[in-house]
Amino acid sequence: MIFITAKFLVKPEHAEAWPEISGPFTRATRGEPGCLWFDWSRSLDNPQEYVLVEAFRDGEAGGAHVGSAHFKQAQLDLPQYLVATPKIVSQSIDQDDWSELGELAVK
Repeated sequence: MIFITAKFLVKPEHAEAWPEISGPFTRATRGEPGCLWFDWSRSLDNPQEYVLVEAFRDGEAGGAHVGSAHFKQAQLDLPQYLVATPKIVSQSIDQDDWSELGELAVK
């Protein structure tokens, strides 16, 4: 799978509304056949920072995502709400779902 984590620094005046602002893009991406997950979290330390954790089945699914109409629309719509270009870590890994964190196993 392609596993991606990205950090978005949102302008202060738009930080509370970011879930709604990014909502159409989020819903469309989650509807892609190759999307495994597309989940936003908000930083506990910086209320302007949102972290996106996303995964796609494989490189083909990731390519379809980047080539989609909703991705192209997000490229036009979302930057105006951001302080800076998002930071990203993207890796291909030999997995197709989350693994358990054995060190914190619940018994």
